Amino acid sequence: MARSSKTQSDAPASSVAALRSGKSPSRPDAERPTAKENIKAVLWTLVIFFVIRTFLFEAYRIPSGSMQPTLLVGDWLFVNKLAYGPHVPFTNINLPGYDEPARGDVVVFVSPVQIDQPNDPTPTLVKRLVAVAGDTVYMRGGLFHLNGAPQPQPEAMRVNPKMDGSFTVSLFEWQKGHELRGSRFGDPPAVPTLDDWGPLVVPDGHLFMLGDNRYDSKDGRYWGLVPRENVRGRPAFVYYSYNGLDSDDLLPFLTDIRWGRIGTVIR
Repeated sequence: MARSSKTQSDAPASSVAALRSGKSPSRPDAERPTAKENIKAVLWTLVIFFVIRTFLFEAYRIPSGSMQPTLLVGDWLFVNKLAYGPHVPFTNINLPGYDEPARGDVVVFVSPVQIDQPNDPTPTLVKRLVAVAGDTVYMRGGLFHLNGAPQPQPEAMRVNPKMDGSFTVSLFEWQKGHELRGSRFGDPPAVPTLDDWGPLVVPDGHLFMLGDNRYDSKDGRYWGLVPRENVRGRPAFVYYSYNGLDSDDLLPFLTDIRWGRIGTVIR
């Protein structure tokens, strides 16, 4: 019995001695994680990250001013991918979501092919959904019309500068295949311009997007209609923001943070 008592009292003593010497007390080999267990833990961490990023939330950075003042250059957003149904990577499969894209939503999506951008023909974009399948859309004098009703932008968006909208580019030619003639909305102009185009009918399975900053937004007027399956999510809120456009600071992402925008809900 005495021998057993001595053995029990020696164990904590040796641990204390190891701590005093600056060494970690040794553990039996059976308690040490094996290389296999370490690899397994890393793989599980990667799987969890992949699932969250693919099916739940993903970060997105705003690189341009096309959605000002709703979204600013340097905003970082969390995008809710579950809302409209997550996309299965490397496939054409979209899983069911709990909501459908609705007029007025800010939406993240994969762009239709942009023939003038051969190095990045299908970028991921964020714009405002202004029309769904079956809607008739057109612009007159820069004022957007939905099914014949004018849709003036909210006052907050009218701070964006208005520029010359009378120009036309070859990218507008896609509209010819969707123009509506002989309707109560009037015939489309012979040559569509930035401010005057349509009426167009949005076909089944497609959406029409515009930027909030209408005169500085390369949007549906240029690259056309967005297939529903291209939708990737709905921005939820701004989790980080800095002045990424005109800051004079050397490291604006550290020194020119827009603290007031952090936590802003996107509407």
